[in-house]
Amino acid sequence: MNLTLRVWRQKNADTPGKFVEYRANNISPDMSFLEMLDVVNEELIKRGEEQIAFDHDCREGICGSCGLVINGRAHGPLAATTTCQLHMRTFKDGDTIAVEPWRARPFPVIKDLVVDRNAFDRIIQSGGYISVSTGGAPDGNAIPIPKDDADKAMDAAQCIGCGACVAACKNASAMLFVAAKVSHLSLLPQGKIEQDRRVLNMVTRMDEEGFGNCTNIGSCEAVCPKQITLDNIARMNRLYMEALFKGILS
Repeated sequence: MNLTLRVWRQKNADTPGKFVEYRANNISPDMSFLEMLDVVNEELIKRGEEQIAFDHDCREGICGSCGLVINGRAHGPLAATTTCQLHMRTFKDGDTIAVEPWRARPFPVIKDLVVDRNAFDRIIQSGGYISVSTGGAPDGNAIPIPKDDADKAMDAAQCIGCGACVAACKNASAMLFVAAKVSHLSLLPQGKIEQDRRVLNMVTRMDEEGFGNCTNIGSCEAVCPKQITLDNIARMNRLYMEALFKGILS
């Protein structure tokens, strides 16, 4: 496969960026998108040019490090697929592919296609944990949990914090990410003790970081590689309102 890439190049957050055109020649359809970028970077190094900076780690769709807007869609054209798991057979020989970083004020560009997603870490630090002492590891069946609750908690816990939901939302909302973290802890008995404080702190921190409000359009759900659903946002909103009312009445 021979492809034309229009890649966003930007030195840092304070420097204007621009699209630069590159050729990606002799690309195997079985390569992943990141492997294709590796090949392009190898050619740039041979020519003495600066290679394209992009984020990656596990390359197994688990860590959430990779994240590119490919032809206008976060993670590319395939549903439930991270950038690192997107293979070049998805495209056609001769295609022109535009590659951009996540576009959101809370995710400032570090360089080229790499953005700073530490805002997510700060949201987690504000309340996305359980601090109650549970002692040693209990037997798996010591606390009966309804299967429906367990399934919903596990579904929400699949969120890898990649930020695709933010990149896809026209308001750069982080509601789906925060809702997934609130849900997977609050649905289980161990997390209910701090449920009110958690949702209040995490939503407050999300707003402080500059993320926008939910649009209710569902673009976040559409691009989420782990298929986190909007049900979680509804649950978080309900828990948030309940926590507010408890604070007012107490």
